[in-house]
Amino acid sequence: MAHTPFSVVLVEACCDSVSTARAAVSFGANRIELCGPGDGGTTPSHGLMASCRAAVAAPIHAMIRPHTRDFIYDAEDVGVMLRDIDVARSLGMDGVVFGPLSVDNTVDRHVLQALVSRAHAGDRRLRVAFHRAFDRTPDAIAALDAILEAGVDLILTAGHQRTALEGAAELQQLQRHAGDRLVILAGGTVRGSNVRGIVQNGGVHEVHVRGTDPSFIRDTVTALRHS
Repeated sequence: MAHTPFSVVLVEACCDSVSTARAAVSFGANRIELCGPGDGGTTPSHGLMASCRAAVAAPIHAMIRPHTRDFIYDAEDVGVMLRDIDVARSLGMDGVVFGPLSVDNTVDRHVLQALVSRAHAGDRRLRVAFHRAFDRTPDAIAALDAILEAGVDLILTAGHQRTALEGAAELQQLQRHAGDRLVILAGGTVRGSNVRGIVQNGGVHEVHVRGTDPSFIRDTVTALRHS
């Protein structure tokens, strides 16, 4: 697999406020993942989505997650998530992020397809990312195939490891298996000190950085854009 030039790697910043989104973009982030409060992030409020949309021109993907208990969603949860997808579209979001699992940690194909179908419906198709719940799945390739079948655009993953650098071998395997059907978004302690290794060893061309500390964005972008 040919290595992606560092200068063209897309940097996504995970942000939880207008100020962190604005700072991330000012430091060179190409896309925002916008999250509400809670461990791992929840659906951002209407006001936060609208305010961030007004504040930055970069694409914004909104987390769609009704609770932080787990990644298992019942019918009522799914109803909330479907409505939140509609709201995200109405407030100018460019994409949505979710990751439904079954009790055995395999991908919940039924819920995933319902959510993807809603994101792709309406007057404006939203891009879809499957978040790091992917790293809980017992079989990476089987999970990838289920996600591909549903029509997802990106998977955020550390390659089933604690960090993306540690999971680089799996990242490369996943991207090779997916080809041009889906983007593997490398996330998991991505920093300026390791991002080049992640890109080179993982064969990825998009990385996800915690933007709640904008210095992480600054250092990552600097490492990618400058020798």
